[in-house]
Amino acid sequence: MNDRAPAPGGLGLIEALVNSLNIETGADSLDTEAGRAAFGLTGPEVEAARELREALRAACLAHAGHPPHRATPPLDELLAAAPLLVTVAPGDGAAALRPARPGTLASRVAAAIAAAVADGTWLRLKACEAPDCHWAYYDRSPAGRSRWCSMSVCGARAKMRTYRARRGSPPS
Repeated sequence: MNDRAPAPGGLGLIEALVNSLNIETGADSLDTEAGRAAFGLTGPEVEAARELREALRAACLAHAGHPPHRATPPLDELLAAAPLLVTVAPGDGAAALRPARPGTLASRVAAAIAAAVADGTWLRLKACEAPDCHWAYYDRSPAGRSRWCSMSVCGARAKMRTYRARRGSPPS
């Protein structure tokens, strides 16, 4: 759905995970070996990854001012199993957050969120307003108020529905 550039930094991982399910078609890339490999998942980890994906989608919807489309476990509960450690470089004293268990998807997501919060980009990762889409995208608009993943697809559909509703035309 998205015709935008990928999200910056670690947010790209989160955007890709959320977008691993195409809500409109039902296609889930985590059902494929290549899709699981893209996130370093084994078969037993897929259900937890799906749960994490939907909690991330709910957060992205919230960033755009929309309620979640289904009940999901709170993201903070899912990330509690992925603690981060503060590390300090001996040479220059620079501090950073690192995953305690760096190989897990949840740890990589937690580290990406922490970095995005620190640099002020976390709230710009949003999900499309269209109920049949909810595709994640990074909002690069100056005011940070974009509503759709693609103005040419979801935005155009929404505007056409509004137009038809005003004119009394039957929706398509």
